[in-house]
Amino acid sequence: MLQASRALSSQAGPSAGGWQPLHFDGAAFHLKGTGELARALLVLRLCAWPPLVTHGLALQAWSQRLLGSRLSGALLRASFYGQFVAGETAEEVRGCVRQLQALGLRPLLAVPIEEEPDSAEKTGEDWYEANLRAMLRCVDLSRDLPEPLGLTGSNNLMQIRMTALTSPRLCKELASRVSQQGASSELSPERLAEAMDSGQGLQVSFLNARQNHHLQASLSRLHRVAQHARARHVRLLVDAEYTFINPALSLLVAALAVRWNSPGEGGPWVWNTYQAYLKDTHERLGRDAEAAHRAGLAFGVKLVRGAYLVKERAVARLQGTEDPTLPDYEATSRSYSRCLELMLTHVTRRGPLCHLMVASHNEESVRQATRRMWELGIPLDGPVCFGQLLGMCDHVSLVLGQAGYAVYKSIPYGSLEEVIPYLIRRAQENQSVLQGARREQVLLSQELWRRLLGGGLRASR
Repeated sequence: MLQASRALSSQAGPSAGGWQPLHFDGAAFHLKGTGELARALLVLRLCAWPPLVTHGLALQAWSQRLLGSRLSGALLRASFYGQFVAGETAEEVRGCVRQLQALGLRPLLAVPIEEEPDSAEKTGEDWYEANLRAMLRCVDLSRDLPEPLGLTGSNNLMQIRMTALTSPRLCKELASRVSQQGASSELSPERLAEAMDSGQGLQVSFLNARQNHHLQASLSRLHRVAQHARARHVRLLVDAEYTFINPALSLLVAALAVRWNSPGEGGPWVWNTYQAYLKDTHERLGRDAEAAHRAGLAFGVKLVRGAYLVKERAVARLQGTEDPTLPDYEATSRSYSRCLELMLTHVTRRGPLCHLMVASHNEESVRQATRRMWELGIPLDGPVCFGQLLGMCDHVSLVLGQAGYAVYKSIPYGSLEEVIPYLIRRAQENQSVLQGARREQVLLSQELWRRLLGGGLRASR
């Protein structure tokens, strides 16, 4: 890590005299040890094997029966857990963060709790309240992480998943009503924000007594997380989920924005996630950005390609409805490019009142973002940052970090029992990303062979 820090100290940002494209050729792997690279290559190759991802939970159970919990756990910690998870204790998380900071990278903590939309409710309000406590602890941990050395414009960020705090069934019911005639006044962001602030029982006519009680409890939980995050100077990035509940999630984000994204609060404290693989994303993103501008609210966006492609298409076929996703990866990339251009334009217009995370593992998307930032005069320590998953896309993350861009790694943490099911779910949702990581595997192989054949550690550029 000392070597990495020295290498970073010698790196300069993009030249002010002209645009210099970044090169994601694996040269930045000199900042990582041989053991780290070997583990990354092994794990990424295993994750690109569909049967392992599809049957991950069954294979984990089989491994525990065959090898015993201790040996099975040790193997997981040395491989998948070690690659994608920061650790279990606060001290382990801090150690992981210090290693990232030595590489010019920043943490985006994620609590590995969720509920599938088609699963039975866990244990009622107690389960959601336990999730609330976990998220409040995550806020505190995010704030108390080591301060980055030599990094400017640093923000404390964390991810939250709405369906850990409110029932997907309720979200589905709300989503079905959001655009219906007569529902707008009952479900306005302003009314929900008022209910959050007051804590008084909200009554929505089309919900029964139990649903109204759960809605008010959910609003209270969201308010408590946002209030605590604001007090601790941590910005909340709300995950997008499935299209049939996303309208409800956007409504809840809008309610939080009314309360916490006013200019006097210091910029957007609650951000929403937009999935470029959906057909309506560009239009919806533009509409939401303009609405925030008209309302005088700050606007925060995490822009992703999307992770639920297989299930979205399966649900559409089952229900006989139109597929909400774009037809192929190329169309999704065009959509991402258009959404990126739209948001960079808004950043240029609104400055610190508009923040963007370019959450992408795609090299061309990252190049487009860095080039347009230079052309539009957006500073490296300004309101645009980048995001990738911990343990993936390091050949891109490291180059961005060395060049002075703000780069965040999405970091789950927790025990094996908590995190492994979460990782398997994320792997199932991101199979296309995992299978598309072939270039990273090639670059890892090349670097390992170079070292094996006597090349040693590559000198920094």
